[in-house]
Amino acid sequence: MAGGRRGPLFAALLAAWVVAVAEAEADREQAARPPEQSLVRPMTASNWTLVMQGEWMLKFYAPWCPSCQQTDSEWETFAKNGEILQISVGKVDVIQEPGLSGRFFVTTLPAFFHAKDGIFRRYRGPGVYEDLQNYILEKKWQSVEPLTGWKSPASLTMSGMAGLFSISGKIWHLHNYFTVTLGVPAWCSYFFFVIATLIFGLLMGLVLVVISECFYLPLPRNISEHSEQNLRSEEVHLTEQLQDVEEEKDDSNEEENKDSLVDDEDEKEDLGYEEEAEEEEEDGPAAGGDMEKSDAQDPEPPREAQDDEGSGEVGDDSLEQPCPAGTEALGDSLRQRKSQHADKGPSA
Repeated sequence: MAGGRRGPLFAALLAAWVVAVAEAEADREQAARPPEQSLVRPMTASNWTLVMQGEWMLKFYAPWCPSCQQTDSEWETFAKNGEILQISVGKVDVIQEPGLSGRFFVTTLPAFFHAKDGIFRRYRGPGVYEDLQNYILEKKWQSVEPLTGWKSPASLTMSGMAGLFSISGKIWHLHNYFTVTLGVPAWCSYFFFVIATLIFGLLMGLVLVVISECFYLPLPRNISEHSEQNLRSEEVHLTEQLQDVEEEKDDSNEEENKDSLVDDEDEKEDLGYEEEAEEEEEDGPAAGGDMEKSDAQDPEPPREAQDDEGSGEVGDDSLEQPCPAGTEALGDSLRQRKSQHADKGPSA
């Protein structure tokens, strides 16, 4: 009985040992095999110009990005069929290559770009193998607006943007070195960068001043004096012109004032003439009646009175001559006649 029980137990132990040995050998063989080489080509700042020739698809990713990790397998499959599609496939790590992310102005991850003979387009579809394959086979990229002008990654503007991004990446790495590796507090690192920025700005200003002084050519003294004289003469000429303009304005204003005063006087005279004419019309009949009465009472006045009357009439005519049509002169002559007749009555 004991021998019968030991037999199956021994067989089970032997089978487990054989399986363990086979798995160990398989692991050794797998470890001895070379790893499968990826067909996705890493792009850096030194070799990115390769995308200017032929047809390419680029992927911008970050190791910490979950969405980027989900599309890794699809991107590898797409790269394996790159020879069939006659396209090259690359990838860019934005952490290691911040300059390239600035050159393409990458703001979201993952980001995909299509390049055809140096003309770049942004692929905004999903990073799935089937969609990527149809995008190339059906040439859907032709309906996408290309990045031209200053937006092109090969332009001078984007080259400057790449430099700024690379500087920011170096600063970020230096900050991590201070805070993580050396254990420096974060506020000390920020203070260091502020002081470094101020010093760098002062040095750049000093360099610009020195360059301007080196390339500055002072004008000869004669030329400078001549230019000053020209400026002074121009200023004097301008002042004279301004004075002439002001005098013309004053003259025109005085003439307008004179014209307005003359017009006012004319209007006043017209109004006075009208009022005197109305008074003459009212006093005319009464004066005629008085004259007839005085003539009836004194039919033959003395010769002296006649002479006086004649002289008065002559005086009246002489008074009427300066303004024969004026109503003011007529009214004065009538008043003088009335006074003369009044004087003749008592003498008679």
